[in-house]
Amino acid sequence: MVANGAQRGLSPRFTLVIHIHNCFLATGYTMKTQRHRKLKPKVIKRCDIILLMEIKDSNNIICPMLMDRLNGNSRNSRNSRKGTMYNYVISSRLGRNTYKEQYAFLYKEKLLSVKKRYLYHDYQAGDTDVFSREPFVVWFQSPYTVVKDFVIVPLHTTPETSVKEIDELADVYTDMKHRWKAENFIFMGDFNAGCSYVPKKAWKNIRLRTDPGFVWLIGDQEDTTVKESTNCAYDRIVLRGQEIISFVVHGSNRTFDFQKAYGLTKEEALDVSDHFPVEFKLQSSRVFATNKKSISPRKKKTRRS
Repeated sequence: MVANGAQRGLSPRFTLVIHIHNCFLATGYTMKTQRHRKLKPKVIKRCDIILLMEIKDSNNIICPMLMDRLNGNSRNSRNSRKGTMYNYVISSRLGRNTYKEQYAFLYKEKLLSVKKRYLYHDYQAGDTDVFSREPFVVWFQSPYTVVKDFVIVPLHTTPETSVKEIDELADVYTDMKHRWKAENFIFMGDFNAGCSYVPKKAWKNIRLRTDPGFVWLIGDQEDTTVKESTNCAYDRIVLRGQEIISFVVHGSNRTFDFQKAYGLTKEEALDVSDHFPVEFKLQSSRVFATNKKSISPRKKKTRRS
């Protein structure tokens, strides 16, 4: 399998990078400078699959625009044979009132494909309409990783109802496991799972935390925010399924500080997003036998302003 990947231009030590980018994207949104226009595609191109949130686009033009920036004119060129072409899948506009958002997954189409998709129906008896924006659940498959398929459940909570919404993800897991007979699950997004929105005393009421079958890759001590005035682990990644838990690349679960990586000022970084992305890597078919170290939440690192 890896030999075939190498023939298609993939590194023999290929790992699948899965990444959340909580960025404000709305119709009419433009970057201020040429440098800024290149930053979002630059962040995205680090990854093989990326969840975008806070898309406010009634005209459905933002993802096609991103595709143009990511793929350029190379769809019919030599680059399209190197696994560098991106595709996307996007939810409907979600929200209770006039305020609507969308979830979107951008992915390298040579490495991944969409097996199924489903907008979760939030209509349990006695527990109706818990989610502000229902999870847009997507089942991906990849021939290049040890874990051949996995379900991603995205969530952007409303801060004031974060505890209840995060807890409800346990019901989403039960429903989707029964519906699709899937084994490997990734729950990811801006859970607003920190500071005053989810105080320490609230964790005992969140099944996604109290059930040891769910493994949290981004710990409570992380800071996923760009602003100096906040120090909160809002954005999280949670896994369920022994196979996917076992084959996370050791040490790859982390916050990506794009301000430091690209030498940005605080103002320039905030033009990209007010959240740092969080991410992890899945092992390829070749390297899994030599690295079975257990995963753990990342420890906090001092961030430079």
